Amino acid sequence: MTAVTSGASPRAGGSATRSPRKEAVTSGASPRAGDHREEAALAARETVVTPSVPTRRSWHRPALAVLLLGTAVLYLWDLGASGWANAFYSAAAQAGAQSWKALFFGSSDAANAITVDKTPAALWVLGLSARLFGVNAWSILVPQALMGVGSVWLLHATVRRSSGPTAGLVAGLILALTPAAALMFRFNNPDALLVLLLVAGAYCVVRACEKASPRWLALAGVAVGFGFLAKMLQAFLVLPAFALAYVVAAPVSLGKRLLHLLGALGATVAAAGWYLVVVALWPAASRPYIGGSQTNSLWELVFGYNGFGRITGDEVGSVGGGAGRGWGSTGLTRLFGSEMAGGIAWLLPAALLALGAGLWFTRRAPRTDASRAALLLWGGWLLVTALVFSYMGGIIHPYYTVALAPAVAALAGTAAVQLWRLRAHPAASGLLSGGVALTALTAYLLLGSSWQPWLAPAVLVGGLLAAVALFFATHLTRWAASVAAAFALVVLVSGTGAYTLATAATSHSGAIPSAGPVSGFGGRGPGGGPGFGGGGRGGGPGSLLSTTTPGASLTALLRQDASSYTWTAATVLSNAAAGYQLASGAPVMAVGGFNGTDPYPTLAQFQQYVAQGRIHYFLGEGMTMQGTTGSDAAQQIAEWVASHHEASTVDGVTVYDLAATA
Repeated sequence: MTAVTSGASPRAGGSATRSPRKEAVTSGASPRAGDHREEAALAARETVVTPSVPTRRSWHRPALAVLLLGTAVLYLWDLGASGWANAFYSAAAQAGAQSWKALFFGSSDAANAITVDKTPAALWVLGLSARLFGVNAWSILVPQALMGVGSVWLLHATVRRSSGPTAGLVAGLILALTPAAALMFRFNNPDALLVLLLVAGAYCVVRACEKASPRWLALAGVAVGFGFLAKMLQAFLVLPAFALAYVVAAPVSLGKRLLHLLGALGATVAAAGWYLVVVALWPAASRPYIGGSQTNSLWELVFGYNGFGRITGDEVGSVGGGAGRGWGSTGLTRLFGSEMAGGIAWLLPAALLALGAGLWFTRRAPRTDASRAALLLWGGWLLVTALVFSYMGGIIHPYYTVALAPAVAALAGTAAVQLWRLRAHPAASGLLSGGVALTALTAYLLLGSSWQPWLAPAVLVGGLLAAVALFFATHLTRWAASVAAAFALVVLVSGTGAYTLATAATSHSGAIPSAGPVSGFGGRGPGGGPGFGGGGRGGGPGSLLSTTTPGASLTALLRQDASSYTWTAATVLSNAAAGYQLASGAPVMAVGGFNGTDPYPTLAQFQQYVAQGRIHYFLGEGMTMQGTTGSDAAQQIAEWVASHHEASTVDGVTVYDLAATA
């Protein structure tokens, strides 16, 4: 977005750099005395198109310190209340703390039977932390919270470079107070690392656009590549936006821009692909089975179950498998539905309004305008990711929306500050006022009346008052206008902030956590209300999506002579195995992987392990394969064990002693 003020530094760092148009005039010979009038006229014209980015004020660093400290407190406070959070990943972190091979491959157990159904970059962080500080809830969850603080800091730094320190601080505040962000940065899913890396990539792109730097652009590719190692193809959703921003704004010829993009693509492929190559070349007999695949192939996992299958819904081995079945209705309203809205929708309409307004105000800016480049970057990120989430027919969970949070925060924060600077322009004051009113109305609809019934009308009334004050801000005294701006900012974050505090105050566990005051598997709107419409899939049966801590007698049984066996026990489904493994500290084989539909081990392999005395117990709770497609090997194994081994019950769990009759 452009400004009408002059004398602003193009970057928040305060260093004076010339705009491309001015460089074209001032490069070469010194201007003659007769050219001073022409230069002055040129400078006057440039004040219309150069982004207004004030130099860093003395209050900026203390304000940033307060923001980061507050974010740390929000994400770290009472973090241990969630226990193991997602036990599926906690068990893998425990395995990584015990075995370097398990850490490298992301194995579910230290004996390396099967991996989790993701590439393991996030587990590398958690496993190393568990190695350093022991296997406990804090060592697994604190790195996630620190990633959240780092994401807020990086987003602030990125927005500051194009729009100034105030916009950077507001954007960072909005990100910190996004419910989906508070949920994921206090949880141990891979999304926290993904967001951190993608924001780092955006920072590198902004730096690259300033001076057409192929080095910074390559670093952006590396960040996205490692994001792929955290959550596979989802990381690549930002690539169109990154490429568009650079190809439009970099101050160099088109040929060089395209060449730089080609080099960055190579860096992305190298950063993401080296791991795929290593796993493909590693002898399958000496590594764990690739969980989530039907052919023991990481390539299948990347492009199938966790790749294009998420778009089409055709995911072999998935729960509710088959295109378009079981994961809710698709369409443009999906992000405002009962599952998704509470995590991300609070400032989503305002962000879309900000994108449109920003592109309009920068329509006559030079090609290399930094503000428009930032709009293309964050707007492209938001639109591409939101459209994919809205229409994907495969597995999708509400917490995925955390990937939208940086873009929403950057657009809303930038627009709020830049429109305030342009408030003398009637269109700018109208857009600023309308954005605040729209945000208040959104919060009113999302909050409903079931949770804190006084809050929704208070936010709505406050938002409408703030909108009126902002519309007439140019007629107020400077002090009164500042008070109106501060009040509007409070209203802007009040709804999302309240819901974020409720999210942080609620313990979360299981495979599908949800934002808000009630932890669960979804199927409800914020505050218990219906959201804007739509719907989605609720929770699943038992230990498919959650785990429980076994009783003391069963835990003691699993620990007994555990070192004499490769696996102290085996059971169907990864979450069931995770609970037993975390309690006992000994490897537990997850038969059939997460959904019980992976063809590992086969019945013949399992029988061989039993004959070799490598598995002590089989734990059966009536849980078998949960998908309608994929392998039924887990079903066969459970039936074979039940028909060939004697059962006993310990702490309410059916236990088969395989060693006694091997």
